[in-house]
Amino acid sequence: MLDNSLLSELDIRIGTIISVNKFPEARNPSYKLKINFGKYGILKSSAQITKLYKLENLIKKQIIAVINIGSRKIANYNSECLILGAVDKDSVFLLKPQEQVLNGERVF
Repeated sequence: MLDNSLLSELDIRIGTIISVNKFPEARNPSYKLKINFGKYGILKSSAQITKLYKLENLIKKQIIAVINIGSRKIANYNSECLILGAVDKDSVFLLKPQEQVLNGERVF
């Protein structure tokens, strides 16, 4: 179980995917994404979501991500946020708001 103090330190925000590209250099099939978080800027991330999501269907899709975990080098790509998803067997289902929300809104 997560310590409440750790959970309160996570900055979880709503963002909209604005670009998606294949990521052939990644160890596992992945995409490179750019996500608009409104006043928090545009951040890059990589995601292993190729089984359930096609490139063209991800553009303009809102997602939920942790934006304050720092950068992480994945292959030759600098991932700046962590997109949240639920894992079922070997598939990842993106977490998303039920309704359209302003980019950058905080998730509690």
